[in-house]
Amino acid sequence: MTTSTTSESSPAAPLIDLQALVVAVRRRRRLWCAMALLGLLAGAAVAVLMPPPPTAVTKVLVAHREDQPNDTGTLIRTDVELLGTTRIAEPALRSLNSRETPEDFMQDYRGTGLTNNLLRIDVTGDSEAEAVARAKALADAFVADHVRRMRETAKAESEALLDQRDRMRDELAQVNKAIGDRSAESDPEASASMESLFARRAELNSRIADFDQRAAEARTGTPEVISGTQIVDAPRAVRHSLPRAAATNAAIGLVLGLVLGLALAAVGTVVADRPVLRRDIAGNLGASVIAELPRRSGRRWRRRRTRAARERLTGTLVRTVRGSAEPLSLLELGCARSTSVIALGLARAMAAEGPVVVIDGLPGPQLANRRPKPGDPTVVGGERAATVSHEERRIGVGSVAPGTAWTDLQYLGTRTVLVVRAGHGSAAWLHTVARQLADQRIPVIGVVLIDPDPRDRTDGTLWDGLHTALRGRSERPARHNGTGSPRTERQPMWAARVPDDDQEAR
Repeated sequence: MTTSTTSESSPAAPLIDLQALVVAVRRRRRLWCAMALLGLLAGAAVAVLMPPPPTAVTKVLVAHREDQPNDTGTLIRTDVELLGTTRIAEPALRSLNSRETPEDFMQDYRGTGLTNNLLRIDVTGDSEAEAVARAKALADAFVADHVRRMRETAKAESEALLDQRDRMRDELAQVNKAIGDRSAESDPEASASMESLFARRAELNSRIADFDQRAAEARTGTPEVISGTQIVDAPRAVRHSLPRAAATNAAIGLVLGLVLGLALAAVGTVVADRPVLRRDIAGNLGASVIAELPRRSGRRWRRRRTRAARERLTGTLVRTVRGSAEPLSLLELGCARSTSVIALGLARAMAAEGPVVVIDGLPGPQLANRRPKPGDPTVVGGERAATVSHEERRIGVGSVAPGTAWTDLQYLGTRTVLVVRAGHGSAAWLHTVARQLADQRIPVIGVVLIDPDPRDRTDGTLWDGLHTALRGRSERPARHNGTGSPRTERQPMWAARVPDDDQEAR
């Protein structure tokens, strides 16, 4: 009796499976660990091979007439930009008696505004003494230029105010003359005019006094600005610690390399689309995962676990071979060596029940160049598969890698177990393998996963997709065995899908 349920439409798959992405990136730890190590070494090498040039630093206190408590740093930023001009570089070079061009000299120093009135100057040179001399020359040139600008500004403002005062005095003289000319008149109209002249004279006197005061304040404020602009931290050489610089650069290189490696691993995983989880591999191949084996034996304490897993897999395959007279094949994808070991182990286990022949259909020399051991089964090439007697058990070993001759897989076995390395084949190629095997009427009994992720907790069993892998069995007519009688085949029983919740059950 065949039981089947119509599976409901599955929910839309996410654009990026975060779980598969994390697992794939973790599996490519060699890449991002190598990138992190490369960044670490590159950072340390840069610190050792490219040490910073000798540097000197000095600090200048800059006073401004326009200083305000709520200033956002506009004035000090202007001073920083002014420091990087030829107006400052040329006097500094002249004081150093240097023939270097101002443009080249400006590349060797920079200014930084620490506060609204504190400027730091960093200068490099061929030696510490030269760097200190350059820093002092720059600081002196900047202070002299700043003082000169403040004096010129104050002088220009004072002269403008005095010019206004002189014009007011000229006008006052005219008003006084007009008052003197009309003092003898006594009519009412002349009296009103005299009052306006007196009012104008009082206004002019007030404005003249104001201009005098403002001019005096402009001249008085300049000494405060001049005395406030000074070098507060004498030029000194900056000490360079090679171990500290190497450690800092190495840490930065480590972080950058690690980030770059993780980004490359993530992008490569998304672009390559190589399934690594059991559920994805089983879903793409349309067959359940029946066993898992590590790619390498690993440490001593893991070898016992690996040996036990191989023995369980061999026992499972032996029971499968005993339950049917059809030949079995092992088809690898990215793990030819592991497949050869599994095939030889299965053949040794079946040798006690009768003669066993291993048909080597692998493209590489995994089986052909092996050293035979006592008790090993007979190994023949794929071209001699037709000459093997029907009385001998046949175990075919082949490959489903790109370039496989699909029609030759029938001679290796009418049933197959796929031995797939996790993360080796793309999803599209896994679909191709499942489709080609179904077209060749070779049912897939199960999948042996090589090098699985140890933290993979997904289920590799297909509860509602067994007919996908075995769709060719129900259509294949009964074959005849060596006696001429038709061989009976048991039809697959599709597994009933268990509902996830009450709503789905209804």
